[in-house]
Amino acid sequence: MHFRSIVFDTHVDTTQRLLDEDFDLGARHSEGAVDIPRLREGGVGAIFFAIWVPGTVTGLEAAERARKQIAAVRRQTDAHASEVALVRTAGEIDRAHADGKIAILLALEGGHMINSDLGLLREYGSLGVRYMTLTHFRNTEWADASTDEPVHNGLSDFGQQVIVEMNRLGMMVDVSHVSDKTVNDALAVSQAPIFASHSSCRALCDTPRNLPDDLIRAIANRRGVVQVNFHTGFVSQEFRDAETPSRDVAEAIEAETRKRCGENAPHRLVEWDKIVREFVAADRLPRVEWTKILDHIDHAVKIAGADHVGLGSDFDGASMPYGMEDASMFPRITEALVQRGYTDADVQKILGGNMLRLMQDVEAAAQTTKGTK
Repeated sequence: MHFRSIVFDTHVDTTQRLLDEDFDLGARHSEGAVDIPRLREGGVGAIFFAIWVPGTVTGLEAAERARKQIAAVRRQTDAHASEVALVRTAGEIDRAHADGKIAILLALEGGHMINSDLGLLREYGSLGVRYMTLTHFRNTEWADASTDEPVHNGLSDFGQQVIVEMNRLGMMVDVSHVSDKTVNDALAVSQAPIFASHSSCRALCDTPRNLPDDLIRAIANRRGVVQVNFHTGFVSQEFRDAETPSRDVAEAIEAETRKRCGENAPHRLVEWDKIVREFVAADRLPRVEWTKILDHIDHAVKIAGADHVGLGSDFDGASMPYGMEDASMFPRITEALVQRGYTDADVQKILGGNMLRLMQDVEAAAQTTKGTK
């Protein structure tokens, strides 16, 4: 069943590794989490590569860095055209799957990269970007983030225009990283369903990056989807409690990462994950097992229903639980869901069916919007 399904991972940060000209997506690597051999082994049929620039980098420089990352993804997909296909629509994902190819899609992680310019948003759309995360860790000039002090009370007037334009473009609105008020504003403005590309459940792990039950339910009520994040600090309260109170551990990990590879090395996020594991081995952080991911899937399904839950790993951009180190391990999730009593139909929805339906809904809403202009 797993390998017949279109398994859809809606968020990986492997794009940063592609900036290294020596990195080959087609080779199996001993580090990191995503490459074509391990995607094949894990049965992954569709995957979003996140275009990410730190929130401290803004303006035209952020836009130029984003363009370079899009070009890097295109180079890899061109180089491995027999294995992967760069796609834009749900129908193109189906066709890639029928051809035995992995569907690669583009996402923009952080609205600061549009430089408060709807023309630039349209440019990203023309380059193939299919969703945009409205903020990253910092507020944008038009939207509040979940990990920053609010200044806009959610979305500004311009932020609402961004949502309207995304609807027109058929670009999915991603509310991972945004404040609760921004989520509510996005729900009020968007004519298409919205989703969270990589967020888990705040009821099980209390971090502002996770979604509270009322917002999980509200997203589902609008036919949206919550894609569960695998990051240890989002699935384990024990890990978060050990990592965050004094900040000593987090700062030590950051200092060691900076020492080993600097600020902007393509492999920086992969190195950070390795250092986290060293801290676990030294008993400075608790060990988190992959089954915690299942607890968050269970909770999200309890709140939203099986039609509104999926998977957004955050591979190559976060610290993974033990037993879910890379994309080859996705079949464990399917097996565990079956063992927990999920029907085959519901498992296939969670693996990717819900995300395909969401894309179809957003594409249909865009056609309706164009028809009324």
